[in-house]
Order: sequence, then C-alpha cells, then structure tokens
Amino acid sequence: MTDPTHTQSDHRVRLEWGPTGAGSVAGTADVAVVVDVLSFTTSVSVAVGRGITVHPCRWRDARAAAYAAELGANLALQRQDAGWRPGAVSLSPLSLQRARGIERLVLPSPNGSTICAALNEQGVAVVAACLRNADAVAAWLAPQVADGATVAVVPAGERWPDGSLRPAAEDLWGAGAVLTGLDRGLMSPEARLAVAAWQDVRARPLENLLACASGRELVEKGFEPDVAIAGRPSTSDVVPVLRDGAFAP
Repeated sequence: MTDPTHTQSDHRVRLEWGPTGAGSVAGTADVAVVVDVLSFTTSVSVAVGRGITVHPCRWRDARAAAYAAELGANLALQRQDAGWRPGAVSLSPLSLQRARGIERLVLPSPNGSTICAALNEQGVAVVAACLRNADAVAAWLAPQVADGATVAVVPAGERWPDGSLRPAAEDLWGAGAVLTGLDRGLMSPEARLAVAAWQDVRARPLENLLACASGRELVEKGFEPDVAIAGRPSTSDVVPVLRDGAFAP
C-alpha cells in the first residue's frame, strides 16, 4: 500500500517515476501523462501522426504475438532485429517514419508501454508525451487543469540490468517540457524540479539528448537517427490519448 505522503495529493499537478510511481500519483488523477523519450512515446507520436493505431503491450514474448494476431495488427520487433527485415518496424521512430501499409501496431516496451497499459487497466486517462509533442500536450491539458482536473506526469525511466528503475535524464526533460506549459502554482516540488531540469537544457535539446546516458547508448548501437528524431521539440501537434486500449489517430 502506498504511503499517503508519497501520493502528492496536496497538488493537482504531480510527478513520479516509473510503474510504481505511476501507481502512487495517478490513482486519484484525472489524466496521466507518460513520458518515455527514448523511445516509446516518441514512437507513438510518430506512428499516430502517420495514421497508425498503436496498442501498448507490456510483453515481449509469445503473448505479444498472440495479442497482435487477435487484433489483426503488426507486431513491432526489437530494434536490433528489425533492421535486417525489409519493411519491419520496431521501437525505432525512424522505422515508423519509413513504415508503409501499417494500420495497427502492437508496440511492446518494458517501460513506457508497460506503464501505459497498467494505467489504462486502472481506468486512468493516459496521454503519451515526448519532446516532439510537449507543447501540444500542454495546450491540451491547460484548459482541463484550469477547470480543476488533476494531472500526474510519469517519466518512465529505464532499467538497470537487475531490473530496478534507472531514472533517465531525457524523461525528466520531456516531463518538464510538458509541465512548462502549466500553472506552476499547482505543481508539487517534484513537478517543479522537472521544469527546472528542462529549462537548463532547452536551448540545446539535441546536444544534451545525444550526451545523456540513454542517448549515448543508442548512438553506440547505431541508432543515432532515432535520437535525432526524439530531440526535435515542438515538431508535432499530435496528442495521443489511450482509448479502448489504443492510441489512435
């Protein structure tokens, strides 16, 4: 059971990390904003912007394939496997920019996708945010917050080899980019910290994204174009909202 002091319930705009944090701050929220810049929510913004319906999936095994078959959808491969299969798509935003003939996509990821699926099962309205669409998401949220809605922003983070949460700089920046467009007087200290982090890097977002640990990892694996796509703030007006288990255009 969550300690009440960790729910940030005194604030209408909250922030907490990862799946456990999402459960803490989103339980009484009207909207949860999930941020996984490298790369789940960036991929969702690209896919939905191209007319593809995205089904988040917490599994990467036979259950994901069965789920895709049930939906009549394509299944995204792991990033390193998709490169040698013509027309295959993965968690790579570049693969989704190049995709042709895909209408529905099951997109597994251990972080952002898992959090979105879990929150959806709890009945929370879920929005996928990244640097590309942060301004659009903030503009979509602002009138709702003004009318009294409560928002929980969830930077997904990454995983250490032992499975524990690794807070990721890029997700804190993405969260701060969204929160910058909201009323700071309503924010928890955790949310204001994200705003401050974004203000520190917003003049050179791509440079910082390439230099952070997650960005360097992708660059070293040959996926620098994915980081470049993620590091372009305010280039998308898509606000992907999870309805009936899917982010739809």
